[in-house]
Amino acid sequence: SSSETKALFERHKPTHVIHLAAMVGGLFKNIRSNLDFWRTNIHINDNVLHSAHESGVQKVVSCLSTCIFPDKTTYPIDETMVRIPIPTQNPGKVPALLNSLPRRSQIHNGPPHSSNFGYSYAKRMIDIQNRGYSEQHGRRFTAVIPTNVFGPHDNFNIEDGHVLPGLIHKVYLAKQSGSALTVWGTGKPRRQFIYSLDLARLFLWVLREYDEVEPIILSVGEEDEVSIREAAEAIAEAMEFRGELVFDTTKSDGQFKKTASNAKLRRYLPEFQFTPFREGEME
Repeated sequence: SSSETKALFERHKPTHVIHLAAMVGGLFKNIRSNLDFWRTNIHINDNVLHSAHESGVQKVVSCLSTCIFPDKTTYPIDETMVRIPIPTQNPGKVPALLNSLPRRSQIHNGPPHSSNFGYSYAKRMIDIQNRGYSEQHGRRFTAVIPTNVFGPHDNFNIEDGHVLPGLIHKVYLAKQSGSALTVWGTGKPRRQFIYSLDLARLFLWVLREYDEVEPIILSVGEEDEVSIREAAEAIAEAMEFRGELVFDTTKSDGQFKKTASNAKLRRYLPEFQFTPFREGEME
């Protein structure tokens, strides 16, 4: 609640905040509860950012997600600013118009995928709030956009968790029962997975060194993108599962791909070493 958040800030008096509080879940939890994701996250974000502002916090780094980008877009997605399109009946005047129009991030350049619109729109609003606090109050509030995160202490709930911990749990159960490993969907969608300890190191860098209000994508390279099938096979191999792999195509695939560019991050940190996917899953 607003009062509880305000009391927390008054008690601890932080100077810097990494804002990770959120209602989160995997594809199927989002499909079931889009309204809940919208309402809960809108309230959380407003409570945290406004309390940070009122408490005089020097810097806030919030966490977005690549799922907030438009479903229909060009790949790879990035932090590029694009012109706001305005319809015109005089095409000859379009170039002159474009030069005078405001700009917006690619984040806001179309609706997100329908499977998680509640979460996506709520997270997009953090970018709006950051800009508002910067322009109106001079606050140093920014955000990062990680790709799919995995690592120790994840949520391994099959119904509500994200894809990798859910697959790990499924492989464990399949080994225990001697049954086939059933993967929901076709296995064709593609994802970039970032190891949680790599992400933690990057969060600290953003907190200390990154001074833009514009969000920054934190991701492995485009070449490290893997399909859900490849991820399932890698987990099965790591856990020494020798059974059959079955794909339940009656289940939704969700968004097919969200390929993100880490070019901006590489301009800042060209030597940063990411943990390889197979090495991370072994840990």
